[in-house]
Amino acid sequence: MTLLASRDEADRTARSARDRPADPRWVRPSVAALLLATAVLYLWNLGESGWANAFYSAAAQAGSSSWKALFFGSSDAANAITVDKTPAALWVMSLSARLFGVNAWSILVPQALMGVGSVALLFAAVRRTSGPAAGLLAGAVLALTPAAALMFRFNNPDALLVLLLTAGAYCVVRALENASPRWLALAGVAVGFGFLAKMLQAFLVLPAFGLAYLIAAPTPLGRRLLHLSGALGATLLSAGWYLAVVALWPAADRPYIGGSQENSLWELAFGYNGFGRITGDEVGSVGGNPNGGWGGTGWDRLFGSEMAGGIAWLLPAAVVALAAGLWFTRRAPRTDRGRAALIMWGGWFLVTAVVFSYMGGIIHAYYTIALAPAVAALAGIAGTQLWRARGNPAAAGTLSAGIGLTALTAYLLLSRRSDWLPGLAIAILVAGLLCAFLVFFASRLPDATRRLVAASTLITILAGTGVYTVATAATPHSGALPSAGPETGRGMRMGGGGLLGTNLPGEELAALIRRDSAKYTWAAATVGSNNAAGYQLGSGAPVMAVGGFNGTDPAPTLERFQEYVRNGRIHYFLGEGMMMRGETGSDAAERIADWVADTYRPTTVDGVTVYDLSR
Repeated sequence: MTLLASRDEADRTARSARDRPADPRWVRPSVAALLLATAVLYLWNLGESGWANAFYSAAAQAGSSSWKALFFGSSDAANAITVDKTPAALWVMSLSARLFGVNAWSILVPQALMGVGSVALLFAAVRRTSGPAAGLLAGAVLALTPAAALMFRFNNPDALLVLLLTAGAYCVVRALENASPRWLALAGVAVGFGFLAKMLQAFLVLPAFGLAYLIAAPTPLGRRLLHLSGALGATLLSAGWYLAVVALWPAADRPYIGGSQENSLWELAFGYNGFGRITGDEVGSVGGNPNGGWGGTGWDRLFGSEMAGGIAWLLPAAVVALAAGLWFTRRAPRTDRGRAALIMWGGWFLVTAVVFSYMGGIIHAYYTIALAPAVAALAGIAGTQLWRARGNPAAAGTLSAGIGLTALTAYLLLSRRSDWLPGLAIAILVAGLLCAFLVFFASRLPDATRRLVAASTLITILAGTGVYTVATAATPHSGALPSAGPETGRGMRMGGGGLLGTNLPGEELAALIRRDSAKYTWAAATVGSNNAAGYQLGSGAPVMAVGGFNGTDPAPTLERFQEYVRNGRIHYFLGEGMMMRGETGSDAAERIADWVADTYRPTTVDGVTVYDLSR
């Protein structure tokens, strides 16, 4: 039975390949141009961001010299504590640093290449259901999304997450063609490894993937359910193996799990980085509290000043595209792959948008990159399909409305930055409304004029998001909280740069940390991961991040720290004490800082308080 099923599936795949029309001659050079332009956009002057998020750069530095630090995602090569994420993204950066040395380019280039890969996968996925023109438009929209340019030029885990989720969507599209359990299982594997990049956020796409296959796969319901069960198993296996290994590994022989209060990766995955992000109840968080505390929630959150610049440019158009696409395909057969694609991308978009809009825990503007592939796919699919059906007044009217709405959105977003490129907002609005009017009557225009209208419309609807994306790419970004857009002195409001940055030590302090560092397990210790990252990157020696990222993890305890000092394992303690402090979590770091200040005599080097624990 298995052999026959395999042969049947192979026959269906071969027939599908034969039945698919060959691409026009312009497709390959167009795709090559799109990917080349994306690579230039994401790689150009990339080194200007330096260490970008030094928190992850220091962990990559640690992983480049210690295989244990690489596997666990430790903040330092001596394996005191891990970063507060699962380490898949760090695996890529650490291996790159091993191959090419520890520098900004070796850490950031992999993220840029992930961006190119995401655009290529999105094109391939959309092309298989809606044609090459739709795929090209979707790829261009993704490449020109400011949040995408921000994260694909940065070293947060979001770049790998988006690449894996887009790969998962491509696998679902392939599975829908022939009811292939293998392709569906591969989609599950991709999402599972997405979990190893950014934990439960990866699972937000699962309802959309599952619903699309359940509705549209060309096989009886029983087999659809069986295939989905297998794919879910593949997801859990590819996500859970790492959690199982860490849980079974003796705690005394591995680093402390940063971000948890019980030294547990399960707690981190389902608490601080899991359901706590929904409820706001995140023990050890800085700024959050059990009742929320991370800004107002609601349907308009994505259009607020923090997030709009990164993602909102085509959000209204995506809603129109999804609604119109489902309406015009309402009488299509159950297995219609065009409608299945709308269900998949639309479900991805809606579930993620609702969660981001209403979650009460930690959320940052750059998270919105997770919406970008779905928004781009909806724009590409609906835009091309409505254009092809422009002879239908309802289709022409819907397309015109989407164009006008996109132009209005760009006008409103750019008007918030009236000091930047004045006049662009009104120019896009006027041009967009004119294009919307002409598109409505496009079926009556001569061929040459119609092509001119189509080209002008594409340029107009991509102008706002495109210019903002280029400005994002041209702005160096650093710290833990980068934001999209041109550089501005107004913090996080619609502008680039970043918050929670890391300062590198001066030459004298860096030399002091390096002095006799080989004699110690940790050349120095300091409270908080951002502080430790700067000292470690500047000196090249392991620096213990007492208390983890927020200084609220019970790692190490005061008693364990005192034991390390007695055994001569830590040379210096740097800084006055707490730099960040939440209302919840452990006070171990604060107690350690107080004990050091009461026990040792301070000196000042390059403006930093230094305690020599060897005396």
